[in-house]
Amino acid sequence: MSKKVKIGNIFIGGGAPVAVQSMMTFRPSDTKNTIKQILALEEAGCDIARFCVRDEADAKAIKTIREKTHIPLVADIHFDYRLAVAAAENGADKIRINPGNIGGEDKIKIVADCLKAHKLPVRVGSNSGSIEKEFLLAYGRSEKALAESALKNAALFEKYGVGDIVVSVKASDVRLTVAAYRYIAARCDYPLHLGVTEAGTLKSGVVKNSIGIGALLLQGIGDTVRVSLSAAPVEEVRAAKLILRSVGLEKDYVELVSCPTCGRCEWDLIPFAEKTEKFVSKFKKPLKIAVMGCVVNGPGEAADADLGIAGGKGFCMLFKKGVPYKKVAYEDVEKEFFKEIENCLRSAD
Repeated sequence: MSKKVKIGNIFIGGGAPVAVQSMMTFRPSDTKNTIKQILALEEAGCDIARFCVRDEADAKAIKTIREKTHIPLVADIHFDYRLAVAAAENGADKIRINPGNIGGEDKIKIVADCLKAHKLPVRVGSNSGSIEKEFLLAYGRSEKALAESALKNAALFEKYGVGDIVVSVKASDVRLTVAAYRYIAARCDYPLHLGVTEAGTLKSGVVKNSIGIGALLLQGIGDTVRVSLSAAPVEEVRAAKLILRSVGLEKDYVELVSCPTCGRCEWDLIPFAEKTEKFVSKFKKPLKIAVMGCVVNGPGEAADADLGIAGGKGFCMLFKKGVPYKKVAYEDVEKEFFKEIENCLRSAD
């Protein structure tokens, strides 16, 4: 099991729930839009927000953002160690450093001393574009190069007394990402931040992240995740939540299962399933709902659902735990089914 690290008001690692992260599309110095975006992410279920700190104005803006938001804030630092210090002094809850571009060991020591003074954790983030030359020359662009580069820099922080360290080893290649995390998980107990970097647009990026992150989580690897997408940050959070649900790491939600449809389906299932998914998304209770294509095998295939509906010719059948109990005309289906969902949620209290 990984070590437990405190970030603001939450913990990651050590058996804590896997935390969801996203990254702001605005700079902190655009305070109004950054705060608005973070509050939207909080509503979507985000646990940690990260933003780039590119100059002193960005660092100073963290103080205002910290006062008006609620989830931990991570300052992403490249090239200038002084910005890491400034971000910590202005209220960042964690500092993210990319190995190989922050300067020499003397700069790492300055950042480490600041982290200790403010009792802050650090994420040592390695990716396939920032592997240090010594490891590229020794191992090529491989999982070993990625992981060993990150481990070297984590060891530097430990040398200077920083113990709260999180590590990431991301690549845009799914196989390389999975291999790098497996490699590093076998060699350290740092909490691991998962993600497939530069994964692409909404559809293709969600697929790549789901395969990479999901494969690792199913092996018990990973303590916090970001689904990197060329899309709005809220979409990253939604995708991350779905990944956690799919691998059984989030329980308090209404699960919807539905048919892919076939020639036996005699009702307009697809838009009804979409409406149902939207309706149940606001509820935070463990419940399983099924929207099935036909009464021939719908109840049987969804016998474990707390509540289900299956379409027939001119009517739909409602069932609980596979047992039909009410026939409903098409025109009343949405009203009746949604009412039954609410009844099931009330009885679960």
